[in-house]
Amino acid sequence: MKLQTRMDVLKRNWTFAVEVMALVLLPILGTPGCSVERWERPNVILIVTDDQGYGDLGCLGNDKIKTPYIDKFYEECVRFTNFSVCPLCSPTRASLMTGRYNYRTGVVDTWVGLGLMRTEEETLAELLTDAGYRTGIFGKWHLGDNYPLRAMDQGFQESLVHNEGAIGAISDAPDNRYHDPVLLHNGVSRKYEGYCTDIFFDAAITYIKEMSEKPFFVYIPTNVPHGPLEVSDYYSAPYRGMGLDDRTSRIYGMITNLDENIGRLMKLLKDIQIEENTLVIFMSDNGPWLPERYNAGLRGLKTMVYEGGIKVPFFVRWPGTLKGGRDIPQIAAHIDLLPTLLEFCRVPQPHQIPIDGRGLVPLLLGNDEDWPNRMLFFQQSRPEFGDGSNVPKAFTHAAAKNQEYKIVMSAKGGDAERYNRAVGFEDTELYDLRKDPGETHDISKEHPEIVQAMRKAYEEWFHDVAKGIDRPVRISLGAEEANPTTLTTQDLSGNRAYKAPWNWRSVRQMAKTEPDGFGYWNVNVIRSGRYEITFRLGPTEQDWIPALKPGRAHLRLNSVMKIQQIQEGIKEIRFTVNLSAGAGQLEAYLTGQRKDGEKVSPFFVEVRFLD
Repeated sequence: MKLQTRMDVLKRNWTFAVEVMALVLLPILGTPGCSVERWERPNVILIVTDDQGYGDLGCLGNDKIKTPYIDKFYEECVRFTNFSVCPLCSPTRASLMTGRYNYRTGVVDTWVGLGLMRTEEETLAELLTDAGYRTGIFGKWHLGDNYPLRAMDQGFQESLVHNEGAIGAISDAPDNRYHDPVLLHNGVSRKYEGYCTDIFFDAAITYIKEMSEKPFFVYIPTNVPHGPLEVSDYYSAPYRGMGLDDRTSRIYGMITNLDENIGRLMKLLKDIQIEENTLVIFMSDNGPWLPERYNAGLRGLKTMVYEGGIKVPFFVRWPGTLKGGRDIPQIAAHIDLLPTLLEFCRVPQPHQIPIDGRGLVPLLLGNDEDWPNRMLFFQQSRPEFGDGSNVPKAFTHAAAKNQEYKIVMSAKGGDAERYNRAVGFEDTELYDLRKDPGETHDISKEHPEIVQAMRKAYEEWFHDVAKGIDRPVRISLGAEEANPTTLTTQDLSGNRAYKAPWNWRSVRQMAKTEPDGFGYWNVNVIRSGRYEITFRLGPTEQDWIPALKPGRAHLRLNSVMKIQQIQEGIKEIRFTVNLSAGAGQLEAYLTGQRKDGEKVSPFFVEVRFLD
């Protein structure tokens, strides 16, 4: 639970108690368009896969991949055939957890300090925890690796995760792998035996078995089939035997392993006799990132706002309450998950923070007569590296869609090129998704009035959700909950931050050549006092990390400015400084490490509160 006044907590609990009492007394649920008998509060399991395209399932037309358990699950589900997400994972995950467009939450991208979610957001896990649910996450969080941004700080009582966006990324354990990975269990690092997906599902199954008196929310955001593409030949070899290329074979093998784990999970629910009161959702976080494989005729890939980048499976199963085997054609999106689950779980929505999403309960119950049309918005505007700004620009790599039409704005070229062309209407494409789901025929010239109306709606949306987006999300230093804190180039900000390494493979490559990347970390010093701050290009236990070259190490944070000479042969530089509590930009850099004389930020900065 976040730091709140006692009055706020009492108010929320009182409101919750009143609503529960009302529901107990009423024979039907008082929701517009719904008339059903009152249900018990369900257990909730949310499975979100990583970079799995719409076409990466047998039940959605792929005749190569083997997903028998998900295919069976699909037959028993209510399926949304027009469900959309962001074209990148961190933005999607922020919206899933908050019911709000990602720009509102502070999440713009996946790295360079733009994949961190604001702590004032009220997450689904926090809301369910406050309502008496047990909450656990098993897999990938990717909304912040440091306090107070971690999943365990954001409402999850049980947490088994890897850091950052992929196993093997720079904030993760050194040279971590999908087999026998090092994972964080409630913040404590530990090496596990087995394949990552098996481990996450094993932990989730154990957690579910331990639940008895309270309902649970289990979040399983897998890191598959995201790269690196590591899976046993047992799973990938059959696909190579079909003549598929190696990359596709590995991806399909990872999904087949996932499919088996979902089969194990569904069997458990039946064996312990809780499937009737357990709501299970299966979805993906964005489209596929490799073009070779089947994607159901959709245009585009991950990072793109065409349907191939944002349309994903969304299957909902709740036996006894939802009639399965049905398709829902109405458009829906990631922002709708939170209000939908809160309504099913009889939990009030947050009072202080407005929700962008719409509860999908009427559609799921089959009461869609009065369901109005709506417009949804998507943008993947990676800030233009080089201008020092993290602020997205309007009309760059953006889309808006309603039930019939979709506009795509400035989808070609780099950010600067897109923005320069976006001012005019000539670069806005229009598609009739009812007749042209593959977005092959641009009809913008035939319907300029539709383009104009949708662009106007988009512009109003952008200027609303982007308010305050330039306010940075900060990592806490000196907190009792996390001391020391390790800053990595994953969260480095600035116009050269993107050149710094983001995974261990690039760290190794730079160890053989020259380090690169320069910037700063947005931080908040929690306690005034004496701190030890250590610069490194790699963890000290790794023999392959090269020694630093002679030069200087610079540290700056608000009024504190320190410089040290770098002696030849050392692998780290250590400062002891007095820091005052407050927010600021921690700038750390080395000179003398590159032939061109450019400054380089250390890949790791460890900050330890001493006293």
